[in-house]
Amino acid sequence: MRLLIATDAWRPQINGVVRSLEYMAVEAPRFGTEVVFLTPERFRSVPMPTYPEIRLSLVRPGSVAGILEEVQPTHVHIATEGPIGLATRLTCTRQGRAFTTSYHTRFPEYVAARTRIPEAWSYRALKRFHGAARAMMVSTPSLERDLAGRGFRNIMRWTRGVDTGLFRPRTERILDVAAPIFLYVGRVAVEKNLDAFLSLDLPGTKVVVGDGPARTGLERTYPEARFLGALTGEDLARVYASSDVFVFPSLTDTFGIVLIEALASGLPIAAFPVTGPLDVIGASGCGVLSPDLREAALGALAIPRERCRAYGETFTWQESARQFFSNIEKAHSDH
Repeated sequence: MRLLIATDAWRPQINGVVRSLEYMAVEAPRFGTEVVFLTPERFRSVPMPTYPEIRLSLVRPGSVAGILEEVQPTHVHIATEGPIGLATRLTCTRQGRAFTTSYHTRFPEYVAARTRIPEAWSYRALKRFHGAARAMMVSTPSLERDLAGRGFRNIMRWTRGVDTGLFRPRTERILDVAAPIFLYVGRVAVEKNLDAFLSLDLPGTKVVVGDGPARTGLERTYPEARFLGALTGEDLARVYASSDVFVFPSLTDTFGIVLIEALASGLPIAAFPVTGPLDVIGASGCGVLSPDLREAALGALAIPRERCRAYGETFTWQESARQFFSNIEKAHSDH
């Protein structure tokens, strides 16, 4: 298989989509696959309105057609619904070329949080976008049920993994702040619902890792919280291991790779009982899911770190890649 993956999400962005795709490329040779990426690096771009850290590629279908001719992929996967994804979809449709897609982001909820555009309009557009695909991959059972109920079809499951060698319990505590430490990692943006975390009356210290358009306002509103900015690799792993509870206030994430990074680091989870946390935590006993996030955060302090680590080790990138490449092959063989 020579697989072309078209994605609007790419470095220097730090998010679950980028990490997932990078790990698929690492694991690809194990599954007899060569991966070629079609990313914003190939095109000029402009800042996204309301979120300038994300850039939108200026891409024409003709450019994508030329790249497909050059690469000669046996399969095409469209990872995002942005300009590159749209241009690739249009090109494949015009050429009668089959493709698969994945649903990473609750885009309608994000758009509604930033604009007055109703969620129903965005869901209609997304259903049309993914409806032409041989299969649409989603990360969790609850997301599959939700989207199937909205009329999406040809849905396949694709779980995520974690680097358990990097994200692991450690004896050193690098954060010189009052314990217990309640940690958030992710984009600092309105759709992440960070006010729900930072406004909680909790002992110890709240720590935020990540960057985004809401950071300046939140730092001003919550001066007692520690904002460390974006961290990756060893720096990020050490912060996880130095914390006591991972708090995940998002109501719109489809999975949350940060959840399993935290678990692999030995951190229990506090979150709302919504898609993502419900699926990842399940009946593991490694988190407290409650409509009362303060209750969840305090309750999570009693969960043994060893239990969280053991459960985090069950999520591997190899299994994630097996599902991903198998889905692509099956989607094509079924037609």
